[in-house]
Amino acid sequence: MKNNRFFNRDLSWLSFNERVMDEAANSQVPLLERLKFLSIFSSNLDEFYRVRMPVLHALKRIGEDDNTPIDADEQSAVLQLAISTINALQEKFGSILREQLIPQFEKLGVHILYNQPFPEAVKKETTEYFLAEVLAFLQPVDLQVEAHFFPENNKLYFVVNLLNDEGKEKIVLLNIPSDELPRFSTIKADKDIYIAFLDDVIRYNIDKVFPGSAIQGCYSIKVTRDAELDLKDEYSGDISDQIEKQLKKRDFGLATRFLHQAGIPLRILQFVKHQFELKGASVTEGGVYHNLKDFSSLNINLPGISYDSWQAINPSAIKFEPSLALQVKNKDILINTPYQSYHPVLRFFNEAAINPDVTEIYTTLYRVASNSKIVNALISAAKNGKKVQVVIELKARFDEANNLQWAKKMKNAGVEIIYSITALKVHAKIALVKTKEGGRVTYSGLLATGNFNEQTARFYTDHILFTCNPNLMREMELLFIFLSKRKKPSAHDPLNFNNLLVAQFNLQTRFIELIDREIANAKQGLPSGITLKMNNLEEKVLIDKLYEASQAGVEISLIIRSICCLIPGVKGMSENITIRRIVDRNLEHGRIFIFNNNNNSDIFLGSADWMNRNIYNRIEVCFPIYDEQIKAEILAIINLQLNDNVQAVLLNGSVENVKIKAGTPAIQSQLEIYKMLRQIG
Repeated sequence: MKNNRFFNRDLSWLSFNERVMDEAANSQVPLLERLKFLSIFSSNLDEFYRVRMPVLHALKRIGEDDNTPIDADEQSAVLQLAISTINALQEKFGSILREQLIPQFEKLGVHILYNQPFPEAVKKETTEYFLAEVLAFLQPVDLQVEAHFFPENNKLYFVVNLLNDEGKEKIVLLNIPSDELPRFSTIKADKDIYIAFLDDVIRYNIDKVFPGSAIQGCYSIKVTRDAELDLKDEYSGDISDQIEKQLKKRDFGLATRFLHQAGIPLRILQFVKHQFELKGASVTEGGVYHNLKDFSSLNINLPGISYDSWQAINPSAIKFEPSLALQVKNKDILINTPYQSYHPVLRFFNEAAINPDVTEIYTTLYRVASNSKIVNALISAAKNGKKVQVVIELKARFDEANNLQWAKKMKNAGVEIIYSITALKVHAKIALVKTKEGGRVTYSGLLATGNFNEQTARFYTDHILFTCNPNLMREMELLFIFLSKRKKPSAHDPLNFNNLLVAQFNLQTRFIELIDREIANAKQGLPSGITLKMNNLEEKVLIDKLYEASQAGVEISLIIRSICCLIPGVKGMSENITIRRIVDRNLEHGRIFIFNNNNNSDIFLGSADWMNRNIYNRIEVCFPIYDEQIKAEILAIINLQLNDNVQAVLLNGSVENVKIKAGTPAIQSQLEIYKMLRQIG
């Protein structure tokens, strides 16, 4: 690529997804978990085609207009490189599955029937299952009769070429009902276990779907569609109505990929493309099976093939009695999930809901658990006569429908629901409780790096601060008052945040000031350094500022899980910057910002990645850590991650994942963090 200052964000993301797939090839990872890493890779790639491929195609088209500053040749090169990278990754995917995982399952007596004839041991049982359970869900469509059939997004289908009893050729589309039925059937025969794809159960019995016809060919296909919602920047009506209407249209978006099994005759392929109106879609030849993200649902109960369970630690800082609110009043408390139990977060909301002295509860919700205990606590609080105000983000991609359902339920229970305006997402993770004690009002709150979601808290590494710090509470209250007005911040908004870092107000400016201070310290020969941990790093103003710090001699350590547009190790630009990626059993999700400050570190946690969307189009909150004990804990966690030589890789100047040379002792940071926190209690 021409730009030698920034990695392309999409190619960087593909590099991350390759790192995910590398865990499937890692012999140190338990066998079933390796299969699940392939599932994660597949799910990620589907999202890439739904969300990013439309952008790459659009940028290429825009660049062809002479009146734009976008380079069409550059965008075309990025698009072609993305496609060739994906093709290579899919080849690698198939190789890992066929040559490594399936043979190792075979040695354990588990036969994953992958593109092979059914053995005698399973034929009778799969036919019985087909006739009793599957047949009722099949809905053949004659494509020569049904003009312009619209295949649903990411649904599985067969294109069946057959001759009817009159010898006339028919091309029929047959659904594979993997949303309604399990994708895999497990059949036990003697001591062995056989696992059959639903696709193959249908293939084996397809003559029963088309009696009297001669099957000439049966080919699997899938269409992936653009997932973006078409929302105007401003909308005078209820945004929930707009979201609901757009959700109904999402699965009818433009096709971005037409994935088909190899070997389908060209004339049939062209006919199907015409019938489906797939002119703009990327036509990709794939394997026999699609949606291999379904491997995540595979449950094989054998010893040694899954991770040993880590029981969540009950933090010693939290006692059963007295109330959690009183404990937080005396001292800030930090919870690190999933290593430590999420119960204190649930307890915080539950106690507030039932405490007669609590008068008001405010919170933001971005991704809500499907059976959220937190939302049920908020509903109970409202029914108990408390003022409950919830800022719920209906534009959280792929969670819109779930959030909309909960918003309606809360509203019906008396919760005041605040929807953000369409041009501005609220991504902050904060909660505030007001309590009346002896004629005065006291405040307690939560500030988190991840969503208030007890389901994802089981495998997302995040940090939740419980605090009554009056400066933080006062600024949180100001922010909730502003959010209730449902408007974009402007230069005329008089909000001054001196402690919190809030995107749209002071977040970017404050981070620049903190980097500038490290630059000044380095130039004066004072101790300096920056350590940042994020999911994504894209925003160019902040990246340029990190380059400037590197050139001034500031040592910068980055832990970036996914997208990273900063190029490390370039002489004269970034030679003092290193970038690590950590992929392990838990999803690295917490954002941590550490500035050395002449060996008196300033530490912030928060919801904000350094991406354009987070900096310019969202309300984000990052918050300072003032408690020295908590500071030491965070520094210890980060130190383990910076010394990981098992699950961490280095990102080099060619956006490649470089394995770190195994050291002595071997440090697997997630395991060591769990051990450390368990020892602390």
